[in-house]
Amino acid sequence: MERVIIIGSGPAGLTAALYTARAGLSPLVISGNQLGGQVSITSEVENYPGFPQGTTGPELVELMQKQAERFGARLLIDEVTEIDLRQGSPFRVKTYAEDLQAEVLLVATGASPRRLGVPGESELIGRGVSFCATCDGFFFRNKQVVVVGGGDSAAEEGLFLTRFADGVRVVHRRDQLRAGEALKRRAFANEKMSFIWDTVVEQVLGDGKVEGVRLRNLKTEQVSDLPADGVFIYVGHDPNTELLRGQLAMDDHGYLTTDRRMMTSVEGVFAAGEVQDPIYRQVASSVGQGCAAGMMAERWLAERS
Repeated sequence: MERVIIIGSGPAGLTAALYTARAGLSPLVISGNQLGGQVSITSEVENYPGFPQGTTGPELVELMQKQAERFGARLLIDEVTEIDLRQGSPFRVKTYAEDLQAEVLLVATGASPRRLGVPGESELIGRGVSFCATCDGFFFRNKQVVVVGGGDSAAEEGLFLTRFADGVRVVHRRDQLRAGEALKRRAFANEKMSFIWDTVVEQVLGDGKVEGVRLRNLKTEQVSDLPADGVFIYVGHDPNTELLRGQLAMDDHGYLTTDRRMMTSVEGVFAAGEVQDPIYRQVASSVGQGCAAGMMAERWLAERS
């Protein structure tokens, strides 16, 4: 029987681990399939407070992990395969190697950016392929970049990239943006942004770093190569909540819904980070949410005692 189990080892999970560990609860953090979450594959992190020279995603995760472990948090390198919340606390959590129970469960499983699934994409993540302009835009100063997508995120992030890049080419499979009207007006008015309609990316080109994209026009079937220094992909995010469907309340997109205490629809189950945050999706916001969830989890346990 564990007092606190935290599922997920990104910034939200490790911050919740720090706070519950300092409260003497000896939390168990189950890493998931990627220790550190999405930030662990971010080559440079320059917008997290306290690092004026910047840091890397792996370094930041390592520091957060060491700090949480210093106060008694424990890390289990494993992946959750089953969660049973039906009987209330204690909750059952099953991994490949363990069958566990917890008085409090804190879900920090994050959200995964949807990928294009084309050759070169996975190989060049962190080498020109990115899913976060706020994180990586600075590194494309005076360069040419491609943004894939046509919704609010593609328009917003594309506009952000114009602060740094010389040119931003938006590739969209339809003949018009799906973004809101205000965003569309700003995008069309920005002289650095241009648009390639009715087109999909067939391949990300490059040897060790992004050098361009191979495009296919959906109407003419014409294939062409477009030189580029970076590719930013915004075709949606999927919260990692599949194991919780039917057990916790979610919005229409699968994000967990939480109250002001970061508690989900089940008493004793808390959530923090991108698994319940479709808006900000930043390391700093996830840390704040992890802090709040950890504090409220400790308070909930104290009230039960």
